[in-house]
Amino acid sequence: MTVLDNDVWSRRFFSDGWKDSSSEYPVLEPATGAQLGVVGLATADDVRRAASRAAQAQREWAATAPQQRAAVLRRAGQIFSEYSAGIEEWLVREAGSVRAKAAFEVELAVGECFECAGLPTHPQGEVLTSEDARWSFARRRPAGVVSVIAPFNFPLILGLRSVAPALALGNAVLLKPDPRTAVSGGVVIARVFEEAGLPAGVLHLLPGDASVGQAVVEAPEVRVISFTGSTPVGRAIGEQAGRLLKRAHLELGGNNALVVLPGADVDKAASAGAFGSYLHQGQICMTTGRHIVHESLLEEYTAALAAKAKALPVGDPAREDVALGPIIDRGQLERIHGIVTGSVAAGATVAAGGEIAGTGYLATVLAGLTTDMPAWREEIFGPVAPVMGFSDIEDAARIVNDCEYGLSVGILGDVGTAMKLADRIDSGKVHINEQTVSDEPNAPFGGVKASGTGSRFGGAAANIEAFTEGQWVTVRPDIADYPF
Repeated sequence: MTVLDNDVWSRRFFSDGWKDSSSEYPVLEPATGAQLGVVGLATADDVRRAASRAAQAQREWAATAPQQRAAVLRRAGQIFSEYSAGIEEWLVREAGSVRAKAAFEVELAVGECFECAGLPTHPQGEVLTSEDARWSFARRRPAGVVSVIAPFNFPLILGLRSVAPALALGNAVLLKPDPRTAVSGGVVIARVFEEAGLPAGVLHLLPGDASVGQAVVEAPEVRVISFTGSTPVGRAIGEQAGRLLKRAHLELGGNNALVVLPGADVDKAASAGAFGSYLHQGQICMTTGRHIVHESLLEEYTAALAAKAKALPVGDPAREDVALGPIIDRGQLERIHGIVTGSVAAGATVAAGGEIAGTGYLATVLAGLTTDMPAWREEIFGPVAPVMGFSDIEDAARIVNDCEYGLSVGILGDVGTAMKLADRIDSGKVHINEQTVSDEPNAPFGGVKASGTGSRFGGAAANIEAFTEGQWVTVRPDIADYPF
């Protein structure tokens, strides 16, 4: 038996074991439209039952010895590694990932599990001073039941980066993946932890429609919601969570800037820019969505970036050696093209690409933009690189900050100048002499403004803050005397 044995999960969801579903969703290959399998969908009633069971199982799981929880996380990392080839194949075929991106995503999953294996034994509190004759402590306790709602683009790691730390810290989890990637973003995670020895009832896989998403937020047992996805949906979840007095960790969209400083190596800068804009067809929240180039390099950089874009083949990553795979579905493909053509109609020029290529989109470079054009203002979520010039560091900072999002910024060139610019910009992440796409399991991840509610994933400090609650504890040698 393998982790992804179709007979185990087909037409089922995972909640205290694999259960037959009353409704189904076809698993489609975006590059060809071929059906790869069928996943079972949960209902709102299934969610309510799962939440109740999760709350019961969570108390036993939280009482498990820290090293036992750590062992489950380590074993999960080993299983991800052992079955990496099969998992990568699902990421290629179901999510449209090129093979290098799929391998990188599985590598991140392995690292995430090993990193989180240290959380159960990590210090989770502090000793406080007190004016009274007592000991005073602040300790962290598991939040309880955590709902994780994950997107389609990096389906494995964007679900696991919340599932793994939440489990490690003693919580139970309700996982709702995007139905379009419910195998690589859901079945894989459930099967790995099942094989790793996670007790029954602690993790539930609940693919479904918007009613299921609403249910995993509203279930009274749920105390924390971890959502990765679009800003409009994130706002709605944040509003709902606030009304229910629940914590919502929201990692949302981005329109990330790459600043090319005067004197930068143009060929290296264009290579970084191409990677930032075209990795996974630009379907990443950290994608480089705005190239802000010093006016002395603007023409040369645009030409170099266009040359790189024209050299990138688009096709089916399961059957061809390509740099760009398919866009996740036709609706998103047409949205990308609409933003490009709308910007061209408003006066932008196409330096490369600008066309639909089967189920994919050609790597595109746009020049001659103004800040009110849709390709500059909107998160495109496609392989489009808009380029604009700047005059000095103050102008660059103004252009970078003139954006509703604040997730990631890359700055290429002189380090001293880059440091001065970094101090002037609003962003959850700043990468000097790197492009905008970067993630490591031990690094805090998140954005500001419309990109979300700050760093809520990655590293012990952020993970403990995200998935535990603070509790004040005092101890006296004897019962205190009171005036009543």
